Amino acid sequence: MFRAAVRLSVSGARSLTRTQPRCQAPLASRCYSHGKQETDEEFDARWITYFNKPDIDAWELRKGMNTLIGYDLVPEPKILEAVLRACRRLNDLASAIRILEAVKDKAGPHKDIYPYVIQELKPVLSELGISTPEELGLDKM
Repeated sequence: MFRAAVRLSVSGARSLTRTQPRCQAPLASRCYSHGKQETDEEFDARWITYFNKPDIDAWELRKGMNTLIGYDLVPEPKILEAVLRACRRLNDLASAIRILEAVKDKAGPHKDIYPYVIQELKPVLSELGISTPEELGLDKM
């Protein structure tokens, strides 16, 4: 008898706690950006300043390059010059070569971008003693 009463009370409580499906009101959304749009010159200056920091370490160099490569653009040669000089200050030749490989990969199917970047960086590369991946034969691997 007690079992029947408990069973009926539990099923009655369940029916009370069930809610009827209701339509949810959509959340309000705003479609505008915050702040002002950064110009190309401001973007370049921000990254050049970042890589020209005298106390930059290897982690900051890699983080900056990962962020920069994540954008939908190929970095300007003046930004890459600051990056290569930061690699030289850190005495990190491997990162410099990886950065050049990443730029080549980032240029993708546009065959005229990477040669232009290398042409613009040639004086800096020779000054710093950095070989291109093509000079090292890494493009044939």
